[in-house]
Amino acid sequence: MFITKEWRKKFKNFLREMERSERTIEKYMRDVLRFAEFVGDDELTKEAVVRFKENLRRELSPVSTNSVLAAVNCFLKFLGVPELSVKAFKIQRRLFSPKSELSESEYKRLVKAAFKADNERLALLIQTICSTGIRVSELKYITVEAVKSGRAEVSCKGKFRIIFIPDKLRAILLNYAAKEKISSGTVFVTRSGKPIDRSNIWRDMKKLCVSANVSPDKVFPHNLRHLFARTFYSLEKDILRLSDILGHSSISTTRIYTMESGTEHARQVNLLNLEVCLS
Repeated sequence: MFITKEWRKKFKNFLREMERSERTIEKYMRDVLRFAEFVGDDELTKEAVVRFKENLRRELSPVSTNSVLAAVNCFLKFLGVPELSVKAFKIQRRLFSPKSELSESEYKRLVKAAFKADNERLALLIQTICSTGIRVSELKYITVEAVKSGRAEVSCKGKFRIIFIPDKLRAILLNYAAKEKISSGTVFVTRSGKPIDRSNIWRDMKKLCVSANVSPDKVFPHNLRHLFARTFYSLEKDILRLSDILGHSSISTTRIYTMESGTEHARQVNLLNLEVCLS
């Protein structure tokens, strides 16, 4: 068997039929193209897939390598040759989060910077993501109707979940909607009435870094969702409920969101006081 453009085209259609998101489809197709270019005109064999895996490991991190292999294995299964699939690299679960996580004080500085820049919409948008844990792609479900009821119904990839909107945030958003004469539909829209594009949200948030004194590598919408998860877990210690709220299909994914910084781990180790000092 050989990897042809026709097979790749059929695989793309297959992913659409499986109702994968456009971002996932684009990612999988990039990975499959990378695999196809590596194999070239050679016949598709297990040896070729193993060589591809080894080549990836030299160029990418284990996590990134496994991400590519997931797409390739899916493609191989689609082709009807699952026996050619390769195992992912085993990665030890991280005990604490990287330093790029956004802190509560940094989040508040971003909100204040947005207000100071006379960008109330951005300030409220940042608060909405952080106060509800919603994904930036799901902001369109924060409608005037949802704010009034206190609940937003999110539908994504055939899955449904409820987003709870805190009372204080509801009051703020309803006041904003009234001021902007938004009587129904999505709250966060452009001047033409369309939902705000995620790339514009990313760009506008980055503009706040200097005035908010926050490192740019910490400032992106998904980090607000992480902050929500860590804050919720610190209060409730209920990972099952948090997983439901975030819309995760696996608790393993939720665990990534609840990691503490390494500071607490270091503090606990120092408290052991097991060193012996000779005087």
